Amino acid sequence: MTVTTTGARTHDTITVGDGTRIYYKDWGKGQAVVFSHGWPLSADAWEDQMVFLGLNGYRCIAHDRRGHGRSSQPWNGNEMDTYADDLATLAEALDLRDAIHVGHSTGGGEVARYIGRHGTKRVAKAVLIGAVTPIMLKTATNPGGLPMEVFDGIRAGVLADRSQFFKDLSGPFYGANRPGAKVSQGLRDSFWMQGMQAGFKGVIDCIKAFSETDFTEDLKKIDVPTLIMHGDDDQIVPIGASAMLSAKLVKHPTLKVYPGQSHGMCATNKDEINADLLAFIRG
Repeated sequence: MTVTTTGARTHDTITVGDGTRIYYKDWGKGQAVVFSHGWPLSADAWEDQMVFLGLNGYRCIAHDRRGHGRSSQPWNGNEMDTYADDLATLAEALDLRDAIHVGHSTGGGEVARYIGRHGTKRVAKAVLIGAVTPIMLKTATNPGGLPMEVFDGIRAGVLADRSQFFKDLSGPFYGANRPGAKVSQGLRDSFWMQGMQAGFKGVIDCIKAFSETDFTEDLKKIDVPTLIMHGDDDQIVPIGASAMLSAKLVKHPTLKVYPGQSHGMCATNKDEINADLLAFIRG
C-alpha cells in the first residue's frame, strides 16, 4: 500500500492518502533528528532525547504511529509497509533532508522499512535502538528467534486485559524485575498511559507487524552510517537474534552494547544514551 500526502497539514498533524491523521511533535531548529517509537507507546517515549538534542542545536521530530497516541485509529494499514509510507509522507511534508532517523524497538523496524522502500535520499544517518530487526520470529532461516507461542501469548494477554497486561509488561520492559533495579513507579505508569492511548485494533495488529516482518532486505539497503544500540539484558528483544545480526547486514554499522541494560534504556539510562546519540550525530 503506497500512501501519499493529500497536502493537508496543520501545526501538528499531517493527513496521509487513506485519510489517517498522523500527529507529530516538531521541536527546535537545526539538522532534523526523526524519532520512531516502540509498541505500544507514542512520541512521548522520546521526550528525554528530544529535549536534550533540541538544547544541543537539533530539530527533533517524533510522530505517533497510526493507531497509537494522538494519531487516528484506522481499522486498516497497521503493518510495516504503511507505517513506513506514513513516515515517508511526514518527511516529504516537512521537506526533511539529511535527517538522522532514530528508531526504537518496533520503530527500528519502521526506520529499516522506510529506507528499504524509500531509500536514503533524505537520510544522513540511522540509529537502531533495541530494534526488532532483522526478524523476531523463530523460523527455519532464523533459528535464534522467539517461537510463535511467545507472540500468541502477548496477543492473548492484550485481548484478555490490555490495561493489566501493560502494567505487567512495564516491569521487564524497564528491567524493574531485576535485583536492585531502580525504576520509578512514575516511569512504569507513563508506559501504561501511553499504551492505553493507543487504539485496541492497532495494538493487536502491530504485534504481528513487529514480530513477523522480515527486515533482512531492508537492512541490506541501509547505506548510510548506522549506530546499533542494544542492552545485553533486553528481555523484550533479545540481543542475540537482533542487534548482533543487524550489525552484519547494514553497510556501515557501529554496534554499541550496553551491559546490564534493559529494553527501556532510553529512559533508565538516558544520560549515557543521549551522550552517545549526540556523539554519533556530530561525528
